[in-house]
Amino acid sequence: MEFEDESEVLGSASLYTSSNNLWAVSNIGNFISNPNGQVYTARTESQIIGTLESELYRTARISASSLRYYGLGMENGKYKVELHFAEIQMGDSYSWRGLGRRFFDVYIQGERVLKDFNIQAEAGGSKRGLAMSFAANVSNSVMDIHLFWAGKGTCCIPYQSTYGPLVSAIRVSPVSADRAGYQKQDKKRAGRIAGVAVGCAAAAVIMASAFYLWWTKDPQTHIQIQHSDSLRKY
Repeated sequence: MEFEDESEVLGSASLYTSSNNLWAVSNIGNFISNPNGQVYTARTESQIIGTLESELYRTARISASSLRYYGLGMENGKYKVELHFAEIQMGDSYSWRGLGRRFFDVYIQGERVLKDFNIQAEAGGSKRGLAMSFAANVSNSVMDIHLFWAGKGTCCIPYQSTYGPLVSAIRVSPVSADRAGYQKQDKKRAGRIAGVAVGCAAAAVIMASAFYLWWTKDPQTHIQIQHSDSLRKY
């Protein structure tokens, strides 16, 4: 496996484009009264169940309002978009700490695919891995994945400013009967990531053929983006 480091520290109004101009991420929103300050990543040391890739779900990109990923320079066509989640900030205990509820919407290519999405409810509890797949079409060489908080859910459980979009990873792959055709294309073109504005833990790295984005944060708050060697930059 190969990782591309995404250690950019995002602020309340940030846009970061990768050095190779293959993907980008944007964040908008201020956390109010957050005891941890304006931090837009989350991490847990707990084991994530329901997945064989526990470490990948232990870090997430979060936002107080709008988290957006763009893939740039993609081949036009149909794609499969996989979004990976795990609720790592809110618990599901029987105490008051388990009363928190996170709701947000998800748009892909401008179409709302999830409304009032609750990771806990869909995954069956906190700290459980969840992968969801959607079909999307690229017609202008750009993929747009937007996670948006519409003001619903709780705001202060288990601590202040626990709300808003959260995502652990994103994977986009082409829907084609002849996947080998993608690999035979010009390597420079096939190796490009097309992306503009994608949240950290949930980043969107898109390439002419496909992209794999995993967010894992090391103790220095670096975010790592994992690419598959088999498709090499997809």
